[in-house]
Amino acid sequence: MRSAPIMCGLDAALLIVAGKWKPLILFHLIPGKRRFGELRRLVSGVSEKMLIQQLRELQADGVIDRTDFREVPPKVEYSLTPLGRTLAGALAPLCAWGEAHMEAVEAIQSRREAAERNEAPAPAGT
Repeated sequence: MRSAPIMCGLDAALLIVAGKWKPLILFHLIPGKRRFGELRRLVSGVSEKMLIQQLRELQADGVIDRTDFREVPPKVEYSLTPLGRTLAGALAPLCAWGEAHMEAVEAIQSRREAAERNEAPAPAGT
């Protein structure tokens, strides 16, 4: 089965960063190299297995580099490639939007959680 063709730039970007964890990983690599343990602490809520999978996919896509120092105890660092830096920069406006609309997004999250518990949702705008 063939995959759907890439129809626009958003399709192309989402092909790389689709999912909950990849944009957060990229965000935390913007300042520079990070070790695995640092990323695990910074990307709160991700399981170790999922973080490893997402890092491997980003590496395979050429978005991040992985440097294994082959030491005991193991030392591995992750960093953005030039392609990854451009992608992380493209995510910056999305981050700014989230910061600017944090209260509205938190209200949306509360309504969704209430709906999942089959509770009456809070009215919009509260």
